[in-house]
Amino acid sequence: MLKFAVMIELMLKGLIIGIFVSAPVGPIGILCLQRTLNGGRAHGFATALGATVSDLLYALIAVFSMSFVVEFIESHQFILQILGSVIVFFFGLYTYASNPVRSLTKMNGVKKNYVQDFLTSFGLTVTNPLVVFLFIALFAKFSFITEETTFYESICGILFILLGAAMWWSLLVNIVNKFRSRFNLRGLWIVNKLTGVALMVISLISLLFSLFSK
Repeated sequence: MLKFAVMIELMLKGLIIGIFVSAPVGPIGILCLQRTLNGGRAHGFATALGATVSDLLYALIAVFSMSFVVEFIESHQFILQILGSVIVFFFGLYTYASNPVRSLTKMNGVKKNYVQDFLTSFGLTVTNPLVVFLFIALFAKFSFITEETTFYESICGILFILLGAAMWWSLLVNIVNKFRSRFNLRGLWIVNKLTGVALMVISLISLLFSLFSK
């Protein structure tokens, strides 16, 4: 009975951590909104899945205490922050310059590339390995993993982190998709421009923070 209660507690903590990690509206959140509005719910889910898999990777690193990975991140933190900011900036520039009207026209009769949505989202998220420290902080705050936690319990906890993230992204994509019909072509064009600008501004702020905090 006690073991069952421990598992329930671990699962609930996993759900909360998954939501906490996914909830902040950063570059991926903005990109997910833009793709949902431009291409529909499936494109939004594909984008969200890429971010979720990347977060899952870092959660696994944090859970199993891969100290050599953490040490690598700490020793190359400055370079990784700069690299991540530059990638997000150029992706924002690409988004700003792209034409959603032309993209929507090409979608008619052409197979939608959900793999590309997944890979770009995964690539952008995985260039921010500092997420592993966010997981470590949350694990410490919620006492998620202790010395008594078994391997099986750790795996279950990770799966519920994944479920928590999936629940958040599903809610976000479905809400945005509800309002999709209210956007005309000009509205989509404006969303594209605003998304590109937001991504570039976020990347520049991150870059300046990295440079001045060095």
